[in-house]
Amino acid sequence: MIGIDLFAGAGGMALGAVQAGVDVRLAIEADSYAAATYSHNHPTVKVLVEDIRNVREIKISSREKSGILFGGPPCQGFSTSNQRTRTLDNPHNWLYLEFMRIVKLWKPDWVVFENVKGIKETEKGVFLNRLLKELFCSGYTTAWWILNAADFGVPQMRSRLFVLGSLHGIILDRPKPKVSEYVTVRQAIDDLPDLPNSASFSSMPYKSKPRSEYAQMIRGRLKKSPNHFVTRNAQHIVRRYKYVPQGGNWKNIPTRLMKNYADRTRCHTGIYYRLREDAPSVVIGNYRKNMLIHPKQDRGLSVREAARLQSFPDWYEFKGSIGFQQQQVSNAVPPLLARAVFETILKSM
Repeated sequence: MIGIDLFAGAGGMALGAVQAGVDVRLAIEADSYAAATYSHNHPTVKVLVEDIRNVREIKISSREKSGILFGGPPCQGFSTSNQRTRTLDNPHNWLYLEFMRIVKLWKPDWVVFENVKGIKETEKGVFLNRLLKELFCSGYTTAWWILNAADFGVPQMRSRLFVLGSLHGIILDRPKPKVSEYVTVRQAIDDLPDLPNSASFSSMPYKSKPRSEYAQMIRGRLKKSPNHFVTRNAQHIVRRYKYVPQGGNWKNIPTRLMKNYADRTRCHTGIYYRLREDAPSVVIGNYRKNMLIHPKQDRGLSVREAARLQSFPDWYEFKGSIGFQQQQVSNAVPPLLARAVFETILKSM
């Protein structure tokens, strides 16, 4: 099955597609740093660094195989944590129409649309309902699911919405969970090296042998892994970290250390959250801004640790400065979650 990836980001969804058996040929991504990461890790895919609104044709060398179009338009405007722009007035909330424009242009056999589950509630569901209507009017039968990444072996409690469209009248059942027990943070990152605040190591050897089946799968036969970069936090922030136990957050920090906050009670629960090592991670969203804390060390997460919690294999290398790398990891669809969706499609054929 030939695949085209829209709003491709760093390639997490594409990696899941490739792992399932999709022959991804073309990716479209406007951000040059994310596109550089994509090209580095998917060298056989043509990556078009372009705003999708400027794309007027799709050229694929062969149509002897079935086609699948997939992607996730920017989701920040649909996020439940972003109440200010969850409206019809946010222009980014209308980029899904560009997704549908490419659907009509290429007419693939399958369509996979991914987004945050908040799109279901935004403006009383107008965006999701219009997408389903557009697909129906274009000849697609649809199914949509909200899936938790942890059910598919990702060490993170992350819910995503998937809309699947079939040009051939197939309605798919939601994929069944792949694991009976969730993968924990400890199982995911415990073999990675200890790091200082502001670490900047492009490559480092592992601290130990793999300590879980998950770590073994992610590592493969590598002796070293890349992207051991940690945000440089000011000392007054590092001092706050020491007060936060695993599973705790800003509420555990003494008021005298939080005086720069006009009203600390307005902080959401994800601010200064220290990961629990005996459970899956909370959502790896903007983990630098939220100051998500390592379960044992008084620092933020490294890019590699966050990538592990997203289920990226260790050979997958992120490009650009640390800020761009962090954003790429945060925005990505967990590959193992994407893989389960694409496997469901391929098994139906």
